[in-house]
Amino acid sequence: MRIARATVGPALALVLIGGAAAAAQPLPATHPRTYPSPPQELFDGLFIAVQSAGIYPDSKLFADAVPQAAPAQILAQYREQRPDSAAALRTFIASHFSLPGEAATVPATSATPDIATHIDGLWPQLTRTSVNPPRWSSLLPLPESYVVPGGRFREIYYWDSYFTMLGLIESGREDLARSMVEDFAFLIDTYGHVPNGTRTYYLSRSQPPFFFLMVGLLGGADPAATYARFLPQLRLEYAFWMRGAAEVHRGGTRARVVGMPDGSILNRYWDDSDTPRDESYREDTELARKSGRPARRLYRDIRAAAESGWDFSSRWLADSRTLATIETTDIVPIDLNSLLYGLEQAIRAGCERGRDNACASEFARRAAQRQAAIDRYLWDEGSGVYLDYQRRAGARVPHLSAAALYPLFLAVASAQQGKSVATAVKSQLLRGGGIVTTPLATGQQWDAPNGWAPLQWIAVSGFRSYGETRLAESVACRWMLNVERVYRRSGKLVEKYDVIATDREGGGGEYPTQDGFGWTNGVMRKLMAMYPTDAALASVDQCPKPQDVTS
Repeated sequence: MRIARATVGPALALVLIGGAAAAAQPLPATHPRTYPSPPQELFDGLFIAVQSAGIYPDSKLFADAVPQAAPAQILAQYREQRPDSAAALRTFIASHFSLPGEAATVPATSATPDIATHIDGLWPQLTRTSVNPPRWSSLLPLPESYVVPGGRFREIYYWDSYFTMLGLIESGREDLARSMVEDFAFLIDTYGHVPNGTRTYYLSRSQPPFFFLMVGLLGGADPAATYARFLPQLRLEYAFWMRGAAEVHRGGTRARVVGMPDGSILNRYWDDSDTPRDESYREDTELARKSGRPARRLYRDIRAAAESGWDFSSRWLADSRTLATIETTDIVPIDLNSLLYGLEQAIRAGCERGRDNACASEFARRAAQRQAAIDRYLWDEGSGVYLDYQRRAGARVPHLSAAALYPLFLAVASAQQGKSVATAVKSQLLRGGGIVTTPLATGQQWDAPNGWAPLQWIAVSGFRSYGETRLAESVACRWMLNVERVYRRSGKLVEKYDVIATDREGGGGEYPTQDGFGWTNGVMRKLMAMYPTDAALASVDQCPKPQDVTS
């Protein structure tokens, strides 16, 4: 059975059609669509009671549970029985819901000692279908097969999937990568954007917009051809991120759009909801209670950080260390705006291939304007790096992070800027096991000492694009050997790694480090194909030394 794509509504017609009319007019105002209700709405007081009691170690478990009857029927029985203890609640849930298991993988054995072979064998274990999800569950339908990250992440995730696809293609599974692109196109057609993940409780936010990069992977040497094929979805996703741009004023905001002091437009992370997250309900409400801040503002900032994929990091914290000071919606981030520049360029290329010159000119103009705004607000000449911008303070956030690599990855930086970023990253972020996310150790998972596969790929790809081939190889070599050593010891590929102490999994954050793991598998498989000699080294001491890296 195949799921038909939703029909695009008339409110978005101008942004989807080609021709001069589409290019000459500003993007139309769009509004959040009506989405299926998440568990905290469907199960009301029962959901709050279960999550608040903390009867499961991971709040996501109950958010992913499958009801065995209609929500109204379960709620009626709950109100009648009134289970008033953690034990009674657990018994009630066991009688009315099916709890999910983790997306487990089989550890390596002596029969599969080679890591590439092991990764190739993991893809089938992590592949899922959900054409007809269980009725009343939080899982969203998708028409094609897809790969999940692993562990507690039982559904497809947006930005994770690009890095997974790198490895799928290298493993000869381009068919599965194509299916995943079709799934994301379906989500855009159906909901107007790609949600954080395919759960009802993720629909109010997206994640870093990597869809155009996924589409580009399918194009091989001619990505413009696939941009043209998926142009309606690319433009619809762009409209989602730019919703409200026509009404925003200098210094103002509308959803994900920020009006900068000079009248230019940049973007921020956001979430259309301001309630506790279903998958972290207890954690969010406890943080709000302790913080002393207006709860809804805090919830929005927490959710916006989840949209960024960096949940959580000192990048979003006013004091750079305490989660209660989170201010994500006041930050104009480097990564998001670099990605939107890339999306604008992809739409331009797709329009050019379709011989829609007016559209191509319009998006070339938009990209040029964004690049100029990035240079003005996010480039810090004094430190020679890109920094996030705090819009209320009207100043850049004075802390380097691996997000500074995105302008190289997306070709936003000039040659001189690229060289300057490479120098700073080499001295401040390159460690024995790869690129550290930030130099700050806060206990949050997107800070030191953790390194993440997507950021290693962005570093390697960006450095190569700017001629820093030796530095790119150094990053790749250190990361591969770190991943290999943990694999040899544990038989696992995990979500994140310690790149400072090395030889061990990363830590911190809201939940234990997960194994599986989609984007680690994908990046590792790709880097091993690019640097086979380095992948076979016995020690990081044999990798290119920092002092040997030259521009």
